[in-house]
Amino acid sequence: MEENGSSVFVKPLVPTPDTLAKLIKRLRILTVTLLPLEVDPGSINDPTSRIITPKVITAYTKAAGDLVEALPYCLLRARRDFMIEANRDAADYGENRGRAIACEVLARRIIHNSPMDRIPVIMSWRYRHRQSDGDIEFSSAIELAIDSHCTIFLSSSEAQDVINALWRGDLVQRRDDDHDVVYVPAYERGDSSFWSHWDPTRIAIPRYQNSLRIAIWLFFLVVYSQAVREPLDRLDPLRRHFDLWEIVLYVMALAFSFEDLNSIFKTLRFATWRAFGFWHVAAVTTDALLLTAFILRAYGLASPEGKRDQLLLHSFQVLSFVSPFIWTKLVTVFDGHKYVGTMQICVTRMFRESGIFFALLSILGIGFLQGLYALDAADGEVESSIDVMHAMVQSLLQAPNYEKFANSTAGITLYYFWNVATALVLINVLISLFSSAYSDVVGDAEAEYLAFFASKAVAMIRAPDTYVYPAPFNLIETIFVAPLESFMSSSTYAKFNRSFMTVLFFIPMMIIAFYESNPSKKNWLDDFINGTPLDEDDSLAARDPDGEDGIVISRFPFSELVTVFPNTHESGEANIVKEIHELKTQLDALIRSLDVQKS
Repeated sequence: MEENGSSVFVKPLVPTPDTLAKLIKRLRILTVTLLPLEVDPGSINDPTSRIITPKVITAYTKAAGDLVEALPYCLLRARRDFMIEANRDAADYGENRGRAIACEVLARRIIHNSPMDRIPVIMSWRYRHRQSDGDIEFSSAIELAIDSHCTIFLSSSEAQDVINALWRGDLVQRRDDDHDVVYVPAYERGDSSFWSHWDPTRIAIPRYQNSLRIAIWLFFLVVYSQAVREPLDRLDPLRRHFDLWEIVLYVMALAFSFEDLNSIFKTLRFATWRAFGFWHVAAVTTDALLLTAFILRAYGLASPEGKRDQLLLHSFQVLSFVSPFIWTKLVTVFDGHKYVGTMQICVTRMFRESGIFFALLSILGIGFLQGLYALDAADGEVESSIDVMHAMVQSLLQAPNYEKFANSTAGITLYYFWNVATALVLINVLISLFSSAYSDVVGDAEAEYLAFFASKAVAMIRAPDTYVYPAPFNLIETIFVAPLESFMSSSTYAKFNRSFMTVLFFIPMMIIAFYESNPSKKNWLDDFINGTPLDEDDSLAARDPDGEDGIVISRFPFSELVTVFPNTHESGEANIVKEIHELKTQLDALIRSLDVQKS
């Protein structure tokens, strides 16, 4: 671990996977005892819940023994186990879902009660957990919350403070003596010199990675638009070679493919398959289409005259299919805004929910396709099954072709049934699923967006890499830098990497160092984007201010004014019970005093 931050980030007590499993099991038993029956989830997550009380939080803290700092992580593990059981056993779904929510709420409240200087360690330390199949999984509380979509935990101010610190680069990845990934402060407080921020590793910070990749992707869009602008040129006999735009396009596509494969490999190695999402699928699909277009283009150039034009045409057609995926990725440019980010979450959830629709549609479609094809073949003349499939798809898209089956009473009847099944049943099922997904997201838009932002920030640094070369610069790293690692010592290779990156990313590094070393400019830009922060002075002078021109404000002191305020840390039921206990105590004392007087 580097010297800076070593005094702040004290390594917590790290248990073995078996010890961690014992604590998780104990927490599960405690939660089942706490919630033996089904409870309304809203009453569990209520800030003044009568279930998750301060005494309950204290009991869970005591249950962890020496592993208090691992308690939030273990509670989130227990939450995942309860959700697995809930999805397996529909009869006990309500009970197990309530216990899962209780574990998540407890993890949030325990983090809230933790010392401020220990919260980054508690949230980001990666523990080893033994899965049911025996494999060891490395993850932290923040990563586990993202994988499990714990919106309650991730929307807490403590979690967002850590996420924002990772996004801005105030916390950076380092490896300790045991080669575990830890997060330490990037700079000492008040260090704003230009050269202290002149560091090539700042390219790996999520905020700067995001900005640099957006700029590169916009350039890629220009290149792609030029490559497909004049498709007839590809069929011109005089243009039997790759032009400049195509060369740049396919070189950048190769770089993006390497970057995506490297990200998938490292995510599987250092994290879990649950970290994959919608944009991973979109990236893999885009890479596959670009690779297919390149293979057809190269194969067409090497083919004889009769086959060449057809292959070049197919190459352009496949390349045209890439356009929606490339332009869709522009959504990530604006997903930092809450509205766009929330809509992106809705679309992603809708795609996931549509899996149920397409599963039903596939089964039903195969049955009707076989029936219609058999009826079509009953007269001894067999048409192509593709034509029958086209008629079914057109019907699904509200353009049925009734004339195709008009000559057969059985065929037109079956075709009517297909239209009814799709138009009146399946389409309405899909609409209901989309409506449910939209209402779930919009109903808790703030928490959903904060969870989405946390996922985006952590995904950029989850696969540890000290020296990040964004595509297409990763090709330069692969050719000129990576082969030298086998011939250099670790320190020499690190120095060479830093020098090489300083030359390659000179302009971005200069912009980053200037931005970070000028707090006034930085604050001006942040205020322009986020708005001027409000003054939250809580000093004695702010509580009891003095007026001017003889005007008196603090006629009644602040301490006297707040005496009539209700206790909002406890529920109304808890306050009533407390008052009843106080009255009972007074009544018992009065009865004892009367008994003494009588005796």
